[in-house]
Amino acid sequence: MFESLSLSAEEIVGLSKKYTLFEWSAQASMAPIPMTKAEGIFFWDANGKRYFDFNSQLMCVNIGHGNKKVIAAIKEQADRLAYANPYMATDVRAALGKKLAEIAPGELNKAFFTLGGAEANENAIKIARMVTGRHKIIARYRSYHGGTAGAATLTGDPRRHAAEPGIPGVVRVLDPYRYRCSFCADKGSCSMMCLRHVEEVVDYEGPQNVAAIIMETVTGTNGIIVPPDGYLQGIRALCDKHGIMLILDEVMAGFGRTGKMFACEHWNVVPDMMTVAKGLTSAYLPLGATLMTDKVASFFDKNVLYAGLTYNSHPMGCAAALATIAVYEEEKLVENAAKMGQVLARELEKLKAKHPSVGDVRSIGLFSIVELVKDRKTREPMAPFNAKPDQMGAMNEVKKALSDGGIYTFVRWNNFFVNPPLCITEAQLLEGLAVVDKALDVADRHVAKA
Repeated sequence: MFESLSLSAEEIVGLSKKYTLFEWSAQASMAPIPMTKAEGIFFWDANGKRYFDFNSQLMCVNIGHGNKKVIAAIKEQADRLAYANPYMATDVRAALGKKLAEIAPGELNKAFFTLGGAEANENAIKIARMVTGRHKIIARYRSYHGGTAGAATLTGDPRRHAAEPGIPGVVRVLDPYRYRCSFCADKGSCSMMCLRHVEEVVDYEGPQNVAAIIMETVTGTNGIIVPPDGYLQGIRALCDKHGIMLILDEVMAGFGRTGKMFACEHWNVVPDMMTVAKGLTSAYLPLGATLMTDKVASFFDKNVLYAGLTYNSHPMGCAAALATIAVYEEEKLVENAAKMGQVLARELEKLKAKHPSVGDVRSIGLFSIVELVKDRKTREPMAPFNAKPDQMGAMNEVKKALSDGGIYTFVRWNNFFVNPPLCITEAQLLEGLAVVDKALDVADRHVAKA
């Protein structure tokens, strides 16, 4: 049926590079894996090599690859109704809206469906501005909220640079990044000055001007930064004090990744809006959503919602999401993420104790990172922040060692991630971490000698 089924690995890569562009990359340096099939926590390339998917692709294939229940639901929906425009009401739209209201925390009972996380964040800030009549949005430096114009401006990491000056009104604050905290990294315990810092910025910007504070509940690609206890509660209290909306981006952290259905449940904090995507359908089809409380949604009972997308509430995506949520529940994947997360945390601490190149490990559920350094005392990173390709030497060696051992994951600056699908078993997790252990021997060669 498809010509690509007969292409060699070299042809797949060559034609892809000749006729398509790869994201966030200089095209000449791209060396993509010619991926041809996947099942469970594994995928295979065109040469038959098997890889552990230790990043769930883009932290999104939460239920694992090739789940027959979700695939069957997609096929059934395609046969029945492949598309309906956003002004139509469909059974899958109705059922998914109801289901999300049931599983989301607090009164997050209304959903505006999008194609992905960036659009969910775009619409969240539009809604915050419409409802509050204010214009400023506070976001963090170590954040990623998407690549579209507004979401790229919300993003704090260097991927925003090409889109600048971006949309007006975005103000940034520092993160609760304990290992490299500007306030207390050298102290024996957290001072919570990161929270006071946000309060101070709000004061300077004028709380009457601030529509929303947006943040990833647990920072994703910028370091798996888990907030200290009390931080999110403090942000919630700050927002309540000044009538500011709290938007939590759970595009990566949601749907079981942290060992709870939603990461904010770890701290019993309910935002005014929560954005989701990725794990919503486990990436089997594109779908995102901006979830909001009844209070926020009620504004649009008599006021026009100035937001729209051709693929809003796409029935195929809704069907995939319903089936995916059923898999989380029936196969107890959130519970497994919590259980395997304990194993992962234990094993990462062992690797940290064994390898001098490991400066820090951070994890919550099956959401984790290993941060590599040249010197533990100075915490000099193995590659600098926003490292250029020619500055990634040691990390490229680590990446090659992982790939040679059959591990696929993200290597970014001086970090690499361990974020496998939530269906992983303990035996599989330990097998993959044994490869990580060997790859860290490569990193150890670059540690400064005492």
